[in-house]
Amino acid sequence: MVRQSYWAVLLMCVSLCGRSLSVCAQGKLDSLQYLEEVVITAKPYKEVIPAQHLSGIQLERLNAHNVADALRYFSGVQIKDYGGMGGLKTIDVRNMGTHHVGVFYDGLQVGNAQNGIVDLGRFSLDDLEEISLYNGQKSEIFQAAKDFASASALYLKARRPKFGAGKKTNLLMRYKTGTIQLINPSFRWEQKLNDQINTSVSAEYMKSDGEYKFRYRRLAQNGEVAYDTTATRWNSDIEAYRIEAGVYGNISDGYWQVKLYYYNSDRGLPGAIIKNEWKNGERQGDKNFFVQATFVKDVTPKYKLQLNGKFAYDYTHYVSRDTFLILDDTVTKAMQFDNTYYQQDWYLSMVNMYNILHNWDVSLSVDFQYNKLNAVTRGVGVPFSFPQRYTTWAALATSVDLGKLKLQASLLGTFVIEKVRNNAKAPDKSELSPAVFIGYRPFQKHDFNVRAFYKRIFRMPTFNDLYYAQIGDSKLSPEFTDQFNVGASYQKEFPAGFITRFGIQVDAYYAFITDKIVAAPTGSFFRWMMTNMGKVESKGVDASLNVAGHIAPVQFHTTLSYSYSEAQDFTKINGKKMSSYGDQIPYTPWHSGSVTAGVDYRSWALNYSFIYVGERYNGAVNNIPRNQVQPWYTHDFSLQKEFVFAGQYRLKASVELNNALNQYYDVVLNYPMPGRNFRFTLSLSL
Repeated sequence: MVRQSYWAVLLMCVSLCGRSLSVCAQGKLDSLQYLEEVVITAKPYKEVIPAQHLSGIQLERLNAHNVADALRYFSGVQIKDYGGMGGLKTIDVRNMGTHHVGVFYDGLQVGNAQNGIVDLGRFSLDDLEEISLYNGQKSEIFQAAKDFASASALYLKARRPKFGAGKKTNLLMRYKTGTIQLINPSFRWEQKLNDQINTSVSAEYMKSDGEYKFRYRRLAQNGEVAYDTTATRWNSDIEAYRIEAGVYGNISDGYWQVKLYYYNSDRGLPGAIIKNEWKNGERQGDKNFFVQATFVKDVTPKYKLQLNGKFAYDYTHYVSRDTFLILDDTVTKAMQFDNTYYQQDWYLSMVNMYNILHNWDVSLSVDFQYNKLNAVTRGVGVPFSFPQRYTTWAALATSVDLGKLKLQASLLGTFVIEKVRNNAKAPDKSELSPAVFIGYRPFQKHDFNVRAFYKRIFRMPTFNDLYYAQIGDSKLSPEFTDQFNVGASYQKEFPAGFITRFGIQVDAYYAFITDKIVAAPTGSFFRWMMTNMGKVESKGVDASLNVAGHIAPVQFHTTLSYSYSEAQDFTKINGKKMSSYGDQIPYTPWHSGSVTAGVDYRSWALNYSFIYVGERYNGAVNNIPRNQVQPWYTHDFSLQKEFVFAGQYRLKASVELNNALNQYYDVVLNYPMPGRNFRFTLSLSL
């Protein structure tokens, strides 16, 4: 029945496309047109705490295949990439952990109650208009209660249909190919039904065998070379397709939209390279479907209403065959699994905002979510718990604009009820989470801003943390974070001269996590125990600089970002310091940064990007030389050319050279990344 329901969804999407051959598209107002340059920077005029943004032509200039690739250019962000086309890709902001980052697609959160992880690799850039990253939370109070419920928030904004004068249909067709046997066609079709309603349908297919050369070099305990070989990455293949459909409507003093999303993938999960053994046999199949709707209206000049609803269904089939681990310094065959998981997610939200005075707003939002996880497990003797979770969020927020001074405060209440069919259930939980944001602009004639915020938030243990057979602990407590941030930004436009824009922003932060949820081994390596035993303190500095200008007809732009991070483990057990006490937590570099630069001349665009991640330590216990992971960096180039014919049709061709110096490196130890590779793209806009 599950397979039949998904094919029914696909047939519905195809029939929607086929009813009118003039429905969908991407016209010259879309990404193929040269829009005003957008850089990774802040919006100090509008936001109390500015965000980092990527939008418009800036997204196309990056050598990025998916959202995870693009986020590498944000300061304060670490991407966990397990290598290859099929490897998992997650985000960590300011060392607070993947679970503390809320990922929102078109305003509604992408959830995963099972493990709390959102694989950013399944979100293509082709359909996105903007990517925004907020530390703390978005600087506005007219938002759902769940938007207040994360330590940081990533917003993915899909493209909305845009039409030129007298035009009702847009069509964009794109084809990408490259090394690693990549095949990636896509299209987007937009239709203007009338002055109030637009529709869009997009689809994408991707296939890659995932095979690429890598170098594996490891030292023994005595410092001598134990392994030094070149091999081919295996079991990193992927075949996936995505279909999206949207309807967008305008009403008097408001708007509404409905979006349908379906993603299907079958992939190999490239395992770790362990003692020259790299042919692990993990595979995963995913089917992700959701339908969501939003309604926004100014009911009166002072009262504004927002309604949201969503249903999501996720299917995951995980198979582990011929996988290996290290036990007592020997390679041992790991436990075998063949498990299928089914998630349901129902979500409703109401947001109310009232304007008390012209500069004073207050909002009240209430959200309700129901999560259910079913499973068919093999190879596990403990019966599955079949958990259910009922969560209610209520957020009261206020915002005051005093001209030079802007204030925002919120109080979030979270109320969780747990139910299980088998085994012990976790206790119900109720928590209050405050946040305060301050922004100040001391000079009227200068775009100089200072800001600060404090936020306390927590994350609920996932279903896997609480109930997964042989590792879950239903008595786990939530994981709490306290964040402090101070920063400043300055921007200036120059009407004359070859420099046209200059901007800089710097933020210093301090955060600590208590009741950190960690996995600890028991007497058997096959059995782990989840426990609250951690305390992590993180402090650092994020900075970015952007400059744009021109020399005669040549336009140029560059953005530099830098992060210094110190995240230490201060865990004690029964009052005793662990051996890792005071050490830098795994995979947190002290220094990291990026550079993006581009030159435009008429219809030509040459772009360069550089990413650097400094030395760090792997997931082993202590910061000792043997556990040190060396720095890595990549140089990427792209050249783009646009052709216009028949006065309105646009053909754009681009060639990309990634990892130009063919550096062999691991983002996560023993998960090698591709060396030098190429990608070619053709886009046709009608």
